[in-house]
Amino acid sequence: MFQLSKIISAFMCISFILVGQVACSGSAVQPAAKINVVPGKTVDLNNTKQVKKILASQYNEWKSVKHRDGGLSKSGIDCSGLVYLTFAQKLGIEIPRSTELQSSIGKSIKQSQLKPGDLVFFKTGFKQRHVGIYVGNQQFLHTSSSKGVTMSRLDNVYWAKNYWQSRRVQF
Repeated sequence: MFQLSKIISAFMCISFILVGQVACSGSAVQPAAKINVVPGKTVDLNNTKQVKKILASQYNEWKSVKHRDGGLSKSGIDCSGLVYLTFAQKLGIEIPRSTELQSSIGKSIKQSQLKPGDLVFFKTGFKQRHVGIYVGNQQFLHTSSSKGVTMSRLDNVYWAKNYWQSRRVQF
């Protein structure tokens, strides 16, 4: 009996150590969200006329491209991917790829302070988040799971109900 309890104790200690190591190595620590500017290609985000024009062009270029989780191409793109590509390719600003990290960059602003180029975030499920780029006139550019790349209104019942926060990209 004494021998069996020693074996069980040893087994439990080894199990705790192994589980602890797996949990530590498996839990990814998110790097700090960073913004990088592409020299010579960065658009002045305070120039709302230019930003609106760029966002309209991006919408026309990507309109109706289907939603695909993790996608970054015209064969399918997700919401944070569209935001990531738009900022990198059209605005000359490298931002994080994930919605989670995008939701922590720049400066938090009130919805009433939105201007073209600001990021708008929504809580669309228990742990799900959604992101788009504010275009102006209560509209934002994003990737919808049902419509693909589209424009929607912030005052739409669904989006108004699920609105979470807005952020202004600053560098």
